[in-house]
Amino acid sequence: MRHTLASSIMLSSMLIPTVAHANSSSDDATVSTPTVRISTGVIAPILIGNLAVQLPSGLPQSFAPLDSQVGISLTVDESGQPQNVKVVKSSNPYWDARVVAAVQKSHFKPGKVDNTPIPVDMNLTVNIAR
Repeated sequence: MRHTLASSIMLSSMLIPTVAHANSSSDDATVSTPTVRISTGVIAPILIGNLAVQLPSGLPQSFAPLDSQVGISLTVDESGQPQNVKVVKSSNPYWDARVVAAVQKSHFKPGKVDNTPIPVDMNLTVNIAR
């Protein structure tokens, strides 16, 4: 009984793909051909220069965190200016505000499609270290 049950389970799993292929018709006019995605053609924005967050004078060097990251979400517009800058991963409120201010002052080479500048949403991770 066990051999019959085991062989019927194994045999049924081998026939399922055969049945699936038998039902599809290659000359059926309603079968759509899959679309092949070649490329979006989008060239990502590029940060021009460095993103510098300065420690204010008068604060000890130890005030800067050893290793910290601030995640930023922004839109780079057609002229390369950052818009809608928001913190998505916080380090602490002091450094978050400094990073947002630095990103808002920065300039990007705008993203393009077919050599036409376009606004591009992007995420940016800023590493803060001493």
